[in-house]
Amino acid sequence: MRVHLLSVAARVPSWVAEGYRDYARRLGRGLELRLREIRPAGGEPARARAEEGRRLLAAVPRGARLVALDERGELWDTRGLARRLAAWAAEGRDLALAVGGAEGLDGAVLGQAELRWSLSPLTLPHALVRVIVAEQLYRAWSLLGGHPYHRG
Repeated sequence: MRVHLLSVAARVPSWVAEGYRDYARRLGRGLELRLREIRPAGGEPARARAEEGRRLLAAVPRGARLVALDERGELWDTRGLARRLAAWAAEGRDLALAVGGAEGLDGAVLGQAELRWSLSPLTLPHALVRVIVAEQLYRAWSLLGGHPYHRG
């Protein structure tokens, strides 16, 4: 299964890029993580959010399940994420995870998403989200494979 991490971002610190690459590289067989950075839009916040939403939706691969990363979404534990990954992999569809920009996700993206996933009720640094998502995907995938990385 391919997971497309669609993230509105300008420049991220090198440690963020390195952390993301490390976990994405660890995934191995069966789960491929692909990052697609979406150029942020400038200007008035509502307009910028709408434009970024159009760009995000245009980047969703055809037939992929869209999940919006949203602070008002469902909180999943690692075992719950692992169960979802197993079910999604069995369906044979790609997964697209949408991460909004500084203004959040546009209503059009939220409206087309099949699910909303909240990583935490905390406000997280935007760039750090890609590292957290990559690590959690790796942890959940490791759990499914019986790998000792998962300890919770």
